[in-house]
Amino acid sequence: MDNGSGDGSAEMAEQEFGNGVNFQLQMLRNGENRGFCEANNQGIALAKGELIALLNNDAEAEPGWLEGLASAFADRQVGMAASKIVVWEDPGRIDKVGHLIYPDGQNKGRGAGERDEGQYDRREEALWPDGCAAMYRKAMLDEIGGFDEDFFAYGDDAELGLRARIAGWDCVYIPEAVVRHHRGSTLGLGSARRLMLIERNRILLALKLFPPGLLMLNPWYTMVRYAAGAWAAFQGRGETKHYAGANGKLRMAQGLIWGIASALRLAPRILKKRREIGRFRKRSHREIRELLRRYRIPLAELTGQSI
Repeated sequence: MDNGSGDGSAEMAEQEFGNGVNFQLQMLRNGENRGFCEANNQGIALAKGELIALLNNDAEAEPGWLEGLASAFADRQVGMAASKIVVWEDPGRIDKVGHLIYPDGQNKGRGAGERDEGQYDRREEALWPDGCAAMYRKAMLDEIGGFDEDFFAYGDDAELGLRARIAGWDCVYIPEAVVRHHRGSTLGLGSARRLMLIERNRILLALKLFPPGLLMLNPWYTMVRYAAGAWAAFQGRGETKHYAGANGKLRMAQGLIWGIASALRLAPRILKKRREIGRFRKRSHREIRELLRRYRIPLAELTGQSI
């Protein structure tokens, strides 16, 4: 899948792997960047296999990655497999090994920023995989649908993952499936648009999928997170280091306000989608609340850490 790139990578892939009748690679090329969600959905629609692997263009898989992830699907209940993703520039540091979530919908990679000392070298359940390097069961995607294209990018893997969990599917983390990832290379870590998409999409995620009681508490949890983030910024910690100086803080404020406004504009369409979730729901609201509680990220970890 080429999403409007101009760096010659699509031509290189076609030349190396072929794109004819007996192709090893089928290249689908968009003339413009249609976003992570739509582009992946295009590829998923063309796929013929039982398993779908995603690998972003800012990530590189180590040998055995595909085989490792595929081994998770011997269990028919497993619909998703998560990679061990490490930082490209410092592969001894974790980028993410599955995901955690805060009760307002903000999610973050599990283990983000930690030194890799073998603490995540055991196969185990994960909440959902990070979409930069993941594998999905095609039958699951056929049942619940692919990525929600209203998300465009960021938080889309969380929405798909939680929707899959609601439908009764499980996720397994595979530590042998290692990928090196350049963080923030899509829009840049200090981008106001990146922050807008993250903030907007965590609201859309909650509106679409959260249990009613948790959704009602969303504004409270959001204000608590904002306050904790401001305190971390005052101490020079957290993601705010990517928004240095007065101009950086202004970009942050603009991104947050832009994200909330964009979420409100999309809210009617997302609430309509919420009503459609019942057609494949297998886990109750109570079970989903417990799942989110079990994989809740501590506030200090969410607001105080950065890579």
